[in-house]
Amino acid sequence: MPTKKKKQLKITLVKSPIGTPKDQQATLESLGLHKLHHSVIQPDNPAIRGMIFKLQHLVAFEEVSG
Repeated sequence: MPTKKKKQLKITLVKSPIGTPKDQQATLESLGLHKLHHSVIQPDNPAIRGMIFKLQHLVAFEEVSG
């Protein structure tokens, strides 16, 4: 029986959050992004997608199979 691979997202901070509102900085922190060009792998779910949408001007993301 084949197992279903869960999708994951590779999220990279590509623009500095200096000068952004505190709620956006807190969202970056909750995603685990701390430094410029730092990448994290997060599960692909609606909560993470919402965080990416809020920070779409600061981050880049791509789907990876896990």
